[in-house]
Amino acid sequence: MVFGGQVEREWLLMGALLTAFACLLLLAVLVSSLAHRTILSTAALFLVAGFLLGDGVLGVVSLAPDDDIIATLAELALFAVLFTDGMRVGWADLRSAWRLPGRALGWGLPLTLVITALGAHYLVGLGWIESLLIGAILAPTDPVFAAALVGNEKVPPRLRQLLNVESGVNDGLALPFVMLFLAIAQGSGDLHLGELGLELGVGVLIGVAVPWLAIKLEQTRWFSASTQYEPLNGLAIGLLVLAVGKATHGNLFLAAFSAGITVATFGPRQRESFEHFGELIAELFKLAALLVFGALITPAVLGSVGWKGWLFAIGALFLARPIAIWISFLRSGLSVREQAAVAWFGPKGFASVVYGLIVLSSGIAASVEVFQLVAVTIVLSILLHSSSDIVVARGFDDEREVPAWFGAARRLRDRARGEEL
Repeated sequence: MVFGGQVEREWLLMGALLTAFACLLLLAVLVSSLAHRTILSTAALFLVAGFLLGDGVLGVVSLAPDDDIIATLAELALFAVLFTDGMRVGWADLRSAWRLPGRALGWGLPLTLVITALGAHYLVGLGWIESLLIGAILAPTDPVFAAALVGNEKVPPRLRQLLNVESGVNDGLALPFVMLFLAIAQGSGDLHLGELGLELGVGVLIGVAVPWLAIKLEQTRWFSASTQYEPLNGLAIGLLVLAVGKATHGNLFLAAFSAGITVATFGPRQRESFEHFGELIAELFKLAALLVFGALITPAVLGSVGWKGWLFAIGALFLARPIAIWISFLRSGLSVREQAAVAWFGPKGFASVVYGLIVLSSGIAASVEVFQLVAVTIVLSILLHSSSDIVVARGFDDEREVPAWFGAARRLRDRARGEEL
């Protein structure tokens, strides 16, 4: 009877989640044009809807931290996003645009991690490993919540390229640190850490070998993809990497990121054909994860962190990233306005959401406390960054910065001189 009750609960939960997601997705599509022009954010829509539908408010979507659907969705969502992120940054892209992103990734990422960890340890009182784990979770950035800035052609190209490359790479770079600190927090010994290293290495090997072989196979004279099926090539490669990773116990996330980079490097045609299709798949998983994440954030969670937890979240957004970026871009040639935009638009986005869900289901002693701190920081970030991107983007529109009356007297004088001549 217990087994039957559990199955029935899972089916009811799946039905509620699917219904909620379908309705919200339709609403997001209907308001997407408005959201592109204003401070309205579809990401914030799914987050707030999850909060309202969760146990803390309406109780329509009743989720527990140990529900299998959370771990499964987090795994699939992160795999899809890392795969598409990797496709944005082939080796040619990295070589041609490495100077500024290299500063953000080589200095900004570890500095953000360390400064955030210092805040978690000294302000909240967490142990060093848990604090470093939080720092690794909150170090990645997400361009989705700065879409108006990244997509605005009035914004300097080098700034848009910097934010795009950084956010595309830092998810994968932060992942090994999350896995390492999580393994240590679970009480792993040297043997377990050795197994973790092997798992990460196997993941990278799968991510490189499988796409390379698939691309080389298509390039032979015996095979050729039709225009209709060509977008499915990237999907097939991704699914094969996922299956081989599962079978060999390689790290799925590093496999996904490595696979994306490999496709972008050796298969530019496959990359181009899959790009739009892949982005849509990743977006669906992102929105579903935000819905689940919001459902796990209850008023009790927001209240239980206390004033120190909220102060930590504010510091993570207003101090950790800005200080790290200021140090990283000293004498870089970026203007003060550009540095300020980079410092502010380090939104804590999807990767941090999924890393938080993974920690919550990991069973470590401080999993709930870590999740709560991550949750309030991400909530603040989504609400602040997704509503301020269009405002900051307009600051780079020089036409908006110059009043209409500026230079009117000079234009009249020049016109009068022209008539006299």
